[in-house]
Amino acid sequence: MFYGLATGKLDTGRWRFEHILQDIQTLNERALRGELHITAISIHAYPYVAGKYALTNCGSSMGDGYGPMVVTREPISLENLRGKHIAVPGTMTTAFLALNLCLGKGSFTHEVVMFDQILDYVAAGRADAGLIIHEGQLTYQNQKLHCVVDLGVWWQKETGLPLPLGGNVIRRDLGIEDMRAVAEILKRSIQYSLDHRAEAVQHALNYARDMGRDLADRFVGMYVNHWTLDYGDAGRNAVRELLRRGHAAGIVPDTGELDFV
Repeated sequence: MFYGLATGKLDTGRWRFEHILQDIQTLNERALRGELHITAISIHAYPYVAGKYALTNCGSSMGDGYGPMVVTREPISLENLRGKHIAVPGTMTTAFLALNLCLGKGSFTHEVVMFDQILDYVAAGRADAGLIIHEGQLTYQNQKLHCVVDLGVWWQKETGLPLPLGGNVIRRDLGIEDMRAVAEILKRSIQYSLDHRAEAVQHALNYARDMGRDLADRFVGMYVNHWTLDYGDAGRNAVRELLRRGHAAGIVPDTGELDFV
């Protein structure tokens, strides 16, 4: 998404950007403290920071008929996941929210494990199942693990909507005019990256975790696409529906009316 910005390809006017690379759970926690002017965030975490941050219309990662998965060493049914001990990448990730909506809050025990260690953790028998995000969705079969449920598929069957996993937020204390100006720069960076996809993927490989170019290109295509440029009405409705259901299930606080910049 940020190839254009990170490599100085865009005129950012009076704005200067410092790029900070951290996992999503860490960024969620930093957003709770309001530390960053702009940050990626799990949609699950947004209700806890809505007073400090607004969602930007650009920068989303949507699971359009695919998404986080639960994997096990042996094939089991979805119903049999209840009561199991599941390794999860963080309790504020959208994957964790979707899993609770799918199985029912309190229907399983969990343990937080760094997202890139979950496959090894499950394969070694340290948890009954693992909730996987990022490229693990494409590589879990290399460790002879089995997908019990794809939560993006489950969500789409439930709602007819894509699953909104991550988004960008911007701090409200910048003021609405500057929030809009910065959001527009972010959108231009995403458009530049989509227009120069081969170079952007090559740049992203510097941060890929043992992914070859073909796998990285496939992964980028899943989560940086037309949804990333703008949620659109369907994407914004998906965010509202996810958080509405999360609140109804007693998992997240009510956000009230959502605003997007």
